[in-house]
This record gives sequence, structure tokens and C-alpha cells, in this order.
Amino acid sequence: MIKVSPSILSADFANLGAEVKKVVDAGAEYVHIDVMDGTFVPEITLGAGIVKAIRPVTDAVFDVHLMVEHPDTQIESFIKAGADIITFHVEAAKHPHRVIQAIHAAGCKAGISLNPGTPVAMVEELLADVDLVLVMSVNPGYGGQKFIPASLSKLRRLRAALDACGSQAELEVDGGVTEANAQEIIEAGATVLVAGSAVYKSKDIKATIKALHGRN
Repeated sequence: MIKVSPSILSADFANLGAEVKKVVDAGAEYVHIDVMDGTFVPEITLGAGIVKAIRPVTDAVFDVHLMVEHPDTQIESFIKAGADIITFHVEAAKHPHRVIQAIHAAGCKAGISLNPGTPVAMVEELLADVDLVLVMSVNPGYGGQKFIPASLSKLRRLRAALDACGSQAELEVDGGVTEANAQEIIEAGATVLVAGSAVYKSKDIKATIKALHGRN
């Protein structure tokens, strides 16, 4: 089953609760929450307090993406705030397996993410232990970028590697996802599509989310 995870990075932050409810009511299964620290990526976005504030709005899965240095220091606060999945970057963790263990020990699902220039080999030893693998199909830090075509090859290789080790982990893609490329992304093996601008700037959000599911 394909899931859609609209990124609230593209939402109207003055009405964030309503913006979250709007995409869930339109058919989104997940809510993608991009956390940036101004160090791992240039921008600073939001903290655990914002997640806590919007948690009562919906029962949808909160898909928290930590684009931060030292992700191990952020686990507890985001889980307490209501995260269901915490994904961190393999490039940011000295001991990624330990971070995965800590997330699981705290009662949350764990995901690992790769930037466009990071090879699949960096996460191969972790695939059997995670609940989600996130392929960045743009360089992280800014919304509205164009999808990097080489991401399709990376998705195919990760899908094959996940299947080979018997993992049930979801394969998520984030960056430049639109109605126009959703089907080829799904065919490459993705099961969760993150979309920010494509959803929140759509004139018909329900139709856009339906199209991102691969349904016409």
C-alpha cells in the first residue's frame, strides 16, 4: 500500500493545526515533519514544542525527519511530543546502529536517511534493523527543488536490498515528488511519498494526494 506524507515545511505556519488536518482529511496517511538545526542543513525549522502542539489535531502517523547533527540528543523530546517514526541521517551519526537501538528502546519506529551523494552501501548493514529507509531525492534544506533522476536507481537498489534481507521496512522518498513523477517513483520501489509544495500549493489537495498514491 502506497502512503503519502505531506511535508508541513510547505504549510502555512500561521495556521499549522488546520493545515495538518486539511491534508489528513484529504487522504494523507502520514504527516512529514522536517526538523532542521541550521548546522546539518542551512535552515532552522521547528522543535519538539511544535510537534506537541499539533499532536492533538490528528491520529495520523507523525513522520519526524531529523536533519540535525547529533540526532541521538533529540530522540527523547520528539517521542514525548508525539512522534511515531523518527528518521535520522546516516551522515550525521557516528554510531547509527546505537541511535536505531535508542529509538526502538524508547518505543518508536526508527528510520535511516541518505542524502543524494551518499551510497547505498552506507546503510546496508542497518537495513534489517530499521522500520523505514528515506532516500533524499534533493539536497536537504529547502523546499521546492527538482527531483534528482538518479534517485530512481538508488530506490531500485534499496528495494532489492530490503527484499533480499527480508526487511518489511518502508521505502520513503523525499524531494521534488509531484503528480508527474509519482508513478515512476512507485515503480522504482518506494512505498511512502513525501511531498510538500506539490500538496500544499495544489488547487485540489484531495486530487493531488490521490494522484500521488498512484491512482488516477
